[in-house]
Amino acid sequence: MTTQPQISIIIPTLNEEGGIGDLLHYLNEVSNADLIKSIIVVDGKSDDRTASIARQHDAVVLTSQPGRAAQMNVGADSADSAILYFLHADTYPPKDFDKMIVRAWENGHMAGCFRMKFDTKNFVLRFFAYLTRINHIICRGGDQSLFISKEHFVKLGGFNADYRIYEDIEFIGRIYKSMAFAILPTHVITSARKYRDKGWARLQFHFAVIHLKNFMGAKPSALYSYYQRHILA
Repeated sequence: MTTQPQISIIIPTLNEEGGIGDLLHYLNEVSNADLIKSIIVVDGKSDDRTASIARQHDAVVLTSQPGRAAQMNVGADSADSAILYFLHADTYPPKDFDKMIVRAWENGHMAGCFRMKFDTKNFVLRFFAYLTRINHIICRGGDQSLFISKEHFVKLGGFNADYRIYEDIEFIGRIYKSMAFAILPTHVITSARKYRDKGWARLQFHFAVIHLKNFMGAKPSALYSYYQRHILA
């Protein structure tokens, strides 16, 4: 009898005390204990209670230099499961997401993501979320979450820590070039908090510019510099 693979969930955090407890509670409610090997929170030296709250919810808590790429690599290095599942701290996967991932893995899909919905009724954001069902690199992003076999993650060299932003899309681009990528036919729900804070039109415009700059060959440092000036400011 073939043993089902298990999943390590890897969540990079930075000052997420307001939501990390709710997310971890939710993950335990909608997943199956026999499929989840570990939930690993990799904290980028938060100055709030993120790490202590995560420990209260029985997550494995690791510390890393801030930067999602570096943090997710630290989590992947420590994971001892066949499947890695990278999840943002403000994204909620569907009930039985782990069963769906394992089923995809058993059907030969070594990497993939879910479709996505925002927690908003904004028409434009709902349209962009609708596009996540399309299996093309231009429709990908870290908010959709990402599963990949640890074997293939290692072969691809993991996330490029030179990218302070855009690390998800850069890595997924390498996945697309090396293997089939699966879009699972249900949705994660991700927070539109950044769009509410910055304005959806302004933020979408600047994300489009970042996509264009990357397409034109801009270095990771140039992408982050633009992000600092126009989004973090």
